Amino acid sequence: MPNYYFHTDNAKQALDAIANGLSSVRLSTDLNLSEQDFALSDQCLVLDADNRLSIDTLKSIVKKTQRIYLCRDGAMTPLEDRSTGYYKLAPTAGAPLLEISGVKMHISKGTDPFTSASEMAQQAVRKGDKVLDCCSGLGYAAIAAHRLGASEVLSIELSPEVMGLRALNPWSNDLKQAGIVQRQGSSYELISTLPAASFDSVIHDPPRFSLAGELYSEEFYREIFRVLRRDGRLFHYTGNPHVVKKGSSFVDGVIHRLKAAGFKNVQKVEHLMGVSAQK
Repeated sequence: MPNYYFHTDNAKQALDAIANGLSSVRLSTDLNLSEQDFALSDQCLVLDADNRLSIDTLKSIVKKTQRIYLCRDGAMTPLEDRSTGYYKLAPTAGAPLLEISGVKMHISKGTDPFTSASEMAQQAVRKGDKVLDCCSGLGYAAIAAHRLGASEVLSIELSPEVMGLRALNPWSNDLKQAGIVQRQGSSYELISTLPAASFDSVIHDPPRFSLAGELYSEEFYREIFRVLRRDGRLFHYTGNPHVVKKGSSFVDGVIHRLKAAGFKNVQKVEHLMGVSAQK
């Protein structure tokens, strides 16, 4: 059975069409990947024989802003996981973003999460590269690297909750493409098991420092340096934390540790809230 995804915007579109007495409405039910026409009958949105959304159901979706619902087999389920915290997918004008305990895990202001992840990949990845994607999240950077012509992408994600959400996210479907390998585990632990000089580029998009300080350590940066081939490239998302003290910022500390680990041409990439570097 097909999956249908609903949130405030497309539920409101359906309600407006019903209120205007229309017989059909054109909607995206795959989170902005495509659009199609759906029938309106008996004050309901008809998705298929098993899935009909009443006005009351659509109104309840409209009220829950920043939440995405999966409609399948006649049931409506929010795309969230509360087992060990609060993980959810939230709608944007493009690809959905991941939120963990209220913290957005993507750049979305003035762009959308897939576009910003693609720009991160472009900072490091060239055609034919073998790519390591640390802290993969929804897999957008890994997919972008694959589309840029990477020969192979190793995607590592620690959280089983995140991996569960991305399995339901239509924008993450290309992680199943040949050439992308998904591994669940700690990037900090797994990188030490990878052979030296085995990657041409690394995309490193860790959680914020307070949640995973080890992924910002000189020790971890030395491991990235080790697994990169000569002239290999790194893009490291750092976020945009506040200045810690006058004259010294968090990002300056990242740059210092990258240089200490052996990297050269270390530069801030302001619009992507990160740092690029080369072996």
